[in-house]
Order: sequence, then structure tokens, then C-alpha cells
Amino acid sequence: MLRRSIGCDARRLCDTVCALDTLFPWLYEPSDRLALRVADRTLTQRELAVACARHVEALGARGVAAGERIGVWTQPALETLVALVAHAAAGYVSVPIDPKLGDGELAHVLADAAPRWCVAAESSAVAGRTGTIETIATVIATGGGTAIAPVPIRDTPALVLYTSGTTGAPKGALITDRNIESNLDMLARAWGWTSDDVVVHALPMFHVHGLVLGLFGSLRRGGALRWVPRFVVDDLLGAVRDHERAMLFAVPTMYHRVCDAAEHAPAIAATLRTARLLVSGSAPLPVRDHERIERLAGQRVIERYGLTETLINCSTRHDGDRRPGAVGPPLDGVELRLVDDDRRPIDAHPDAMGEIAVRGPHVFAGYLNRDEATRAVLDRDGWFYTGDLATRSEDGQLRIVGRRSTDLIKCGGFKVGAGEVEAALLEHAEVSEAAVIGVPDEDLGERIVAFVVLRSAVDPAAIVAHVANRLSPHKRPRDVRVVDSLPRNAMGKVQKSALRAIA
Repeated sequence: MLRRSIGCDARRLCDTVCALDTLFPWLYEPSDRLALRVADRTLTQRELAVACARHVEALGARGVAAGERIGVWTQPALETLVALVAHAAAGYVSVPIDPKLGDGELAHVLADAAPRWCVAAESSAVAGRTGTIETIATVIATGGGTAIAPVPIRDTPALVLYTSGTTGAPKGALITDRNIESNLDMLARAWGWTSDDVVVHALPMFHVHGLVLGLFGSLRRGGALRWVPRFVVDDLLGAVRDHERAMLFAVPTMYHRVCDAAEHAPAIAATLRTARLLVSGSAPLPVRDHERIERLAGQRVIERYGLTETLINCSTRHDGDRRPGAVGPPLDGVELRLVDDDRRPIDAHPDAMGEIAVRGPHVFAGYLNRDEATRAVLDRDGWFYTGDLATRSEDGQLRIVGRRSTDLIKCGGFKVGAGEVEAALLEHAEVSEAAVIGVPDEDLGERIVAFVVLRSAVDPAAIVAHVANRLSPHKRPRDVRVVDSLPRNAMGKVQKSALRAIA
């Protein structure tokens, strides 16, 4: 492989947001700067480069060739990160596997992706779960030897990321080197992301947020990742406190619990104030928590919006308007429009609600083994139809109101976005969590039903009145059900299929 002539040092190179010819440019000249830390175990750039080379050599000894799909058990260990980085750098295709998958879910992923091999930090923990697919134990070796030789960025898959399966069996989204490279560079511009930043998160490594943004993003910039695999407020904030320029990545449920802790512990609030950026995603952050964080941390959260198939489409900017309830304008390089039921562009005035369609180099290559499903969401002109509903302000800020398949409620001849009603519910002082669905109704077509978790006893009629005072009358819930908790997946998203079963 030809090596590009580099006229600046590796650190300045990684701060330059441009089309560099490998995902992790510092691999050409690794230094002794911190690259990864999990608990008390660390790897410098130089150690990581050698560990990646040793991992690739171990794969080669088993006959695994570049370009092959390899299952990666995303166990909470430094070895997991080494395997994922090594595969991306050397041209293998990782299929991240959630260790908590049920046997049926795991069987579907393994049959669909058909990896010949799986790698695991603790192979004994998954013994017998992969059938005839052999599991290779990942071992970190950093002594002696040369660093890994990175491959150039290509338009070939680097990851097969499985969707949540809300509309059927999970589908494997093919994410290419080019998708990752372009999207991370877009985010670097939006967030002022440099090699001085240390990303801190407690997110799983089988989703975009933790893996692509957290792991690959920090290393593409030449910075470091501090992974706290198990979310504990004190551990997460302790990691933030250790670094001068920490970027905290978390989901709304985590920020809600951090706020609860910070309101009773001044030291936690003080630590929040030291973070350079607080980034939230994977679900909308309630306006009330936005305001709590601003009061406690002295800064507003950056919200971003994306999907497995497109990575990140929109984000508020580090130097721009971080508006509660909005996910910002499209990233530079992303084309975005709102469309109607027939996929025709609509005028994006503040009251217009439409499906989000996006186009750009970040959009995935399609679904593995699912050509028909790919054609259903990706047209010939490259537009990807997200299935998400939004409104758009005059200055381009998007506000997500829900999923077309699960959150568009047709009530009494009106179209109502569940997310808008949920946001209004969460403005009630005694509502801790809220989820809204539509259920069949002979008179209205669909009836709006709200599930709420309360801080103290409240008359449901008062909650209905609260929403009716903030939104149009037809958007008020006709039924409010109090529950102890809402069913959520690993990323904190409410599982509305479970609520429909209850309703």
C-alpha cells in the first residue's frame, strides 16, 4: 500500500477534518498518547497499534482473510475494543453481538450474517452459544513486533449492525468505511472535535452511538476513549473528572439519573461543569432535563439525530443554538428534506409535519440479504426514507415527533405525533417518564393513550388537562395509565410494542 506523504506531525494530522486515506491516520505514526482505557487497563496509541497487529496475525493463522465477516461478542473488556479497531483498520467486517441476546435472536443474527468465526474476550462465557461457529479468544499482546498496517478507506462494508427489529426480524445494515469516515468528519466540524478530546461513555458497543461515534470517532480524531461498560453515575462522572477535555456521550435515561444524583451531590454537578461537551442521543431528551442540565452544568446539551442505516444526520453545534427539544440542522454534507405520504417534498414551515428523507455519503450500502427491504427505503436517487416524522423551523432546526410506523396517530381526522404529546406530558412536574401510543377506536379511528411514571399521586384528569392546555385539544390523551416503569431496550428506547400488548 502506498503511503501518503505527510508534512505535519500525527497530532495535527488528526485535527485536520479532511478525507484522510485511512480511518485512523495516527496508525502511520503511533505515539505514547493514551488511546483506550477500560477500568484501570489502558493502551497507548503505540500499544494499540501493536495489539491490533497481533490480533490480525492470530486471525490469519486461523485462515481468516480480510473482507470476511467476524462476529464480535461485545463483552465489557479492553479486548473487545482492540478486536473492533483491528478489524476496521485491517479491512475485516465486524458483526457486533450483544452478549445478552436471547437464543432465538442470536440464532437469527448468526444465520443471517453467517460469520465463519467469532471473537470474544472471554470465550468460555459464550461456549456452546454459537453452534458450529468457532469462537476465538481475543488476547492483548503489545510486546515487540510492528504496528498494524492500515488499509485505505473503501466503499466496502466495515460493519454489519443489526437494527432493533421493531418492524420484524432485525436487519443487518451494511456500514462502509466511507460511511464512517464521512460522518465522523461531519461531526468533528459540528462539535469542534480534536485530538485533545477524551470521549467518556457507558454505552454498548453494538450500536452506532457507543461503537461508531464513541470508539471509532475518538480514535479517528487521534484522541482517546474512556469506556465505562456498566452505567454507574459515580463511575461515569469519575471518568469525566479525570480528563481536562472530556466529551460525555449518554442517552436521556442516563442524563436523567445523572441530574437526580447531581441535585443531591454538589460534587457531581461540579464535575458536569468540567466537561467540554455533553452529547445526548438515541432518543429525545425531555425539555425539563435540558433545563436541569443547563442549571447544574452551566451548559446546554448537544442533541443529535441518527439511525443505524444513516449514522448521524443532524446535530446542534458546539458554537451554535442548542435549542431544547430540537436536534439541530442537518450536518454539513447531509441533504435533508421532509416528504408527505407519497414521498413528495413538502414546504418546511414550522407547522408542517413530514417524514425525514436524507441523502449523502453517510447513508448505508443496504441491508444484508434483504434487497427488497433496501429498495423499500432507499430510492434510485440515493434518498433514504427514515420513517421518522419531524417538523422544521424557519432556521432549519428539526424537531422529531415520532416514528411513522409507531408514533403517527390518526385521531379524529388529525395526524398527531406521539413525541409531541410525550414532550408535553414530561413538562408536568410530577410526570417522571411518559410514552404515548394510538389504539383502535370506533369513533376516532385511533385513541391517544398515555403511559406515565409518576413522582407522586396525580389525578389522571389533571394530566389530560395539562396536555390540553399546551397543545391543541385533539392532541390530549383520552386515556392515562399509571405504571411503575416503561419497558426499554439496551439503548433506553421505550418498547412500544410491549405497551400495545398491554393496551
